Amino acid sequence: MITITKINESLLPEIQGIAFKTWPKTFANILSPDQINYMLDWMYDLDTLRSQLLEKAHVFLLAHESGNSLGFVSYEVNQGGSNKTKIHKIYILPETQGKGVGKKLLMAVSEIALKHGDTHLFLNVNKYNQTAIDFYLHLGFYEAFKEVIDIGNGFVMDDVVMEMKLI
Repeated sequence: MITITKINESLLPEIQGIAFKTWPKTFANILSPDQINYMLDWMYDLDTLRSQLLEKAHVFLLAHESGNSLGFVSYEVNQGGSNKTKIHKIYILPETQGKGVGKKLLMAVSEIALKHGDTHLFLNVNKYNQTAIDFYLHLGFYEAFKEVIDIGNGFVMDDVVMEMKLI
């Protein structure tokens, strides 16, 4: 049975490990190896994750089954003072994708968002990650807009921002 728990600082290495196992396969045909490495170092350094958890109000949920981690989501309710919850990250280990883990994590965040008075979820997804876009569309997300974000070192995130109305 898949269970979802809110994590504390001691489990951030588990989050980092999932990202480092997932990103190379997820983005192999989308981003260069240099950009994948740059983004992993930038977004998943333990000090960065700690800052997100302790200073930036990001909450991390970990999905696990029989003691094995399957994936995670991080989110922020009332992001920027809005009535929207931002999904900052969601990654499922490649070998466990297609088993409902991502859906279960997003449903957990939806319930939390509603309890905080939020009316929408939103997230960024690489515009070339059609598998993820199709997954989000299937769950009821829609394309809100596109944006290109300069992340330094000559790299950009070329994203679709997707939203889902909760109520």
